[in-house]
Amino acid sequence: MNAIADTVRIDVSALAAPEPMERILDALAVLPPGARLQVLIHREPFPLYEILDRRGWDHRTTRRLDARYDLVIEAMACSAP
Repeated sequence: MNAIADTVRIDVSALAAPEPMERILDALAVLPPGARLQVLIHREPFPLYEILDRRGWDHRTTRRLDARYDLVIEAMACSAP
């Protein structure tokens, strides 16, 4: 996978709730297979984590120096039986 070509980036850091979660879920609904979603958000999205887990999305969150968060979401890797 080419990380640059297969990463969709959105910035929801200036939006009020619940719009960030809505935008993230909308972006995931149309995310191409094999791609990842990188989100810039103004707070750690704790309510979103359970939704992502239930829907089979892996996620990593990193706090930035500017107090915002980078959230990377991608399909969970399938493990071989």
